[in-house]
Amino acid sequence: MKKITALVPIKEHSERVPGKNFRGFNGKPLFYWILSELAKVEQIDNIYVNTDSIRIAELIKEHFPKKVEIINRPSSLCGDEVSMNLIIAHDIGIIDSEHYIQTHTTNPLLIKDTIEKAIEVYFKNLSNYDSVFSVTRIQSRCFTHDGIGINHNPNELIPTQQLSPVYAENSNFYIFSKKSFEQKQKRIGRSPYMYEMNPYEAVDIDEEVDFTFAEILHKQTGGRL
Repeated sequence: MKKITALVPIKEHSERVPGKNFRGFNGKPLFYWILSELAKVEQIDNIYVNTDSIRIAELIKEHFPKKVEIINRPSSLCGDEVSMNLIIAHDIGIIDSEHYIQTHTTNPLLIKDTIEKAIEVYFKNLSNYDSVFSVTRIQSRCFTHDGIGINHNPNELIPTQQLSPVYAENSNFYIFSKKSFEQKQKRIGRSPYMYEMNPYEAVDIDEEVDFTFAEILHKQTGGRL
């Protein structure tokens, strides 16, 4: 079985949802849920958390004393405006691994089964695709900012089920090799595969309402959508 390394960036500061990365979510710190799912995936042999927070590092050591390793984020990579690709470049530069999956604490509904299937897709299709990233299917009448139809002709009202779908990058996970990342310095490679996810499992916490919605879903479904 081919192995892969997991990267999870966690920062102290959160502007729109204060303290979200370690805030209580269904009885555990938010970061607990994605790390616990990653720890169950057989293809993942190492999990690294890159953080600028002593408090988060201590909490992770408390909950995952053997399964998660901490990378202390350099001051040059701290701040809300720092590109995630720069943080990934730093991490893969010090980790001895060929393949990586990067995800976030803000995807608490992402489960082991989905992660495993996506990793399988990645390894089975390396001859055609150099990376995999998660997307959400949108089959609605979509427009550009200036009112131009993206996937439909506004003058022709056809049923939405007949529309060509469009796909939104949902930031749940990115799978790539060290080689593909170094070619573009980006987690999405030159020939990526879009992995479609259940839109409810793919909920990403950006705003306070997202936190509330995700927690309700998690409590009602046991985190298994």
